[in-house]
Amino acid sequence: MKDVAARAGVGLKTVSRVVNGEPGVTPDTEQRVQDAIEALGFRRNDSARVLRKGRTATVGLVLEDLADPFYGPLNRAVEEAARAHGALLVNGSSAEDPDRERELALALCARRVDGLIVIPAGDDHRYLEPEIRAGVATVFVDRPAGGIEADVVLSDSFGGARDGVAHLIAAGHRRIGFIGDHARIHTAAERLRGYREAMARAGLPVSGSWVSLGSTAPEPVTSAARAMLTGPEPVTALFAGNNRVTVTAVRVLAALTRPVALVGFDDFELADLLRPGVTVVAQDPAALGRTATDRLFQHLSGAGLPPSRIVLPTRLVPRGSGELPPASG
Repeated sequence: MKDVAARAGVGLKTVSRVVNGEPGVTPDTEQRVQDAIEALGFRRNDSARVLRKGRTATVGLVLEDLADPFYGPLNRAVEEAARAHGALLVNGSSAEDPDRERELALALCARRVDGLIVIPAGDDHRYLEPEIRAGVATVFVDRPAGGIEADVVLSDSFGGARDGVAHLIAAGHRRIGFIGDHARIHTAAERLRGYREAMARAGLPVSGSWVSLGSTAPEPVTSAARAMLTGPEPVTALFAGNNRVTVTAVRVLAALTRPVALVGFDDFELADLLRPGVTVVAQDPAALGRTATDRLFQHLSGAGLPPSRIVLPTRLVPRGSGELPPASG
């Protein structure tokens, strides 16, 4: 900094103000300092800055699986929102493993991130209580925290599923299958609840053979769908609990000679180009990420806000598959 100050003909304080983006420097003086910085290859010592300010200007993000198309826009939105606040994003995937989630979250805290955004894999987050008390702002996304009071930003899984199933009922369907993720996962449980609510409102019974919860890998989803479509009470429509289930359901239905209606929760790439296009209940993962990050920085600014539950709306996108009537006969 002394070298920069000498080259630019200014004091150390002026260099500090320019480097840290503080006011009180004229444009001409700032340009001279920037030119000196460029010429000398000066880089700010962030380690010293952390010691002085107690902040690292980094945010940690714990995802379920970065390879999942749902999390790409969410991750990007968090990164852009953090960047707008002058912070760097560090992320990792839990692979839906509670132990790995805990290990990753605590590793990020050990590296002194200012805040954490967590998409939970487990249902017990009391391990984060000491970190939160120590000042690590924490916001959960997509699913609420377990065992602690903390901010959470959710999509309306219950309302979205209810509306998607009601859409199938309005098309004339009375036997509707539901295939979803593990029941312990908050979103899966809420979407199943929405399915049951829509069926109950229409006065329709739900056979146990029409509901399947568990792994969303292609093999078990294929088996579940085929069983629903060929059993003693075959369904005429399917509601898929997430985009992975929907993609497998599309493949199963493509092999049938009769039309079967389909509505999926979560949009996915090329859904509009299939024939028929796939009707979906669309979330806004980017809005989830932005909202969570904004909330995080409100805490970091010292706003003193109590924990809140923020629920973002979903929207039904009709494309053809959810509007097919029941096959005659």
